[in-house]
Amino acid sequence: MVTGFFKKLTNKLFNSSSKFTKSLDEVVNEVSETEVEVDLGKKSIEEELEKNEVKSNEINRPEQSTISLEENITKNSDPNKDVPKEATAKSVVKKALDLLRSKTDARKVLFDEEFLERLEDILISSDVGSKTALKISEKIFSKAYGKKIAVTQLKQYLIEEITMILEPIAKPIPIYKSTPQIVLVVGVNGSGKTTTIGKLASQFKMAGKSVMIGAGDTFRAAAIEQLSVWAERVDVPIIKAEQGSDPASLAYKSVEKAIHDKMDLLFIDTAGRLQNKTDLMQELVKVVNVIKKVKNEAPENIILVLDATTGQNIISQVEVFQQMVNVTGIIMTKLDGSAKGGILISVADRFKLPIHAIGVGETLDDLQAFDPEEFATALIGDFRE
Repeated sequence: MVTGFFKKLTNKLFNSSSKFTKSLDEVVNEVSETEVEVDLGKKSIEEELEKNEVKSNEINRPEQSTISLEENITKNSDPNKDVPKEATAKSVVKKALDLLRSKTDARKVLFDEEFLERLEDILISSDVGSKTALKISEKIFSKAYGKKIAVTQLKQYLIEEITMILEPIAKPIPIYKSTPQIVLVVGVNGSGKTTTIGKLASQFKMAGKSVMIGAGDTFRAAAIEQLSVWAERVDVPIIKAEQGSDPASLAYKSVEKAIHDKMDLLFIDTAGRLQNKTDLMQELVKVVNVIKKVKNEAPENIILVLDATTGQNIISQVEVFQQMVNVTGIIMTKLDGSAKGGILISVADRFKLPIHAIGVGETLDDLQAFDPEEFATALIGDFRE
């Protein structure tokens, strides 16, 4: 499952995962117990051999023999016979090479109440949120209480628990039979709505859907221009109006045109609104009501775009937008700039809203369908590395 996007996600989330890993390492280094710890970066295979009291001159070199270790063991499989020194030496070499390749973290920690509290603190500092952090750490506690567990096992538990939270809400944007399907894109200023619409339009166009864009952010000339560039690049029609014109009127015209032209999908941009500005939020409600006048069941999708860099402020954004316009799904952007990617876990656990996609950059392929395990692994650090 190691895809190109996973590699990019891992790299982009470096600040997040390194922050988490650094905090975890600091705690582990204080309390860890290392069993048979071998620094393979400093110890050579010859040192491993000496440790096992096997001298290098006892080894049959590859150029001296074409018999494999497996063949050697097979020939000497009689339990009444001693295994030759050559086979023993080779097994030690193989063991040393396997250790060298595995890069296994040999540290272990005693999972007690004190370590539980420290783990909770690490999760909270990564913006997972106190309630979600408590839920994750207590589930791991129930599995590992009183045990000495490897750091790799701890990471595996974390990835599994985070994945379990995210899995039920990782869903693509649903496609309905009724056309045109209206997708209203909402969010605060600077969350990445306009760019997200351009990327979605491109992806659905490549998937064979007919797509139209409505430039409903009439407050910003830059937003209209930016969407116009995307529309030209993707080769999809765009409905736009002069800066400062009524956004509800633009939405009305866009839906009418999409119906007339028998489009599959219509993406409508909206002006960025601070969730604490009641008058602007009411205007967004007006846009939704106007769309319903043209197509009763529309908008089928109201997608809230969230900027991961805003941290816990995202919680209040989701609360207000959900209350005002009944959000149907979430896309989280700018995870490449966030040192606290755990906020997505908090949002998922608290609101249970579908997460359609995540963005980790500006290019087209930096917006991808949300994969819970990939995200959790990139955030925590792949224990399999």
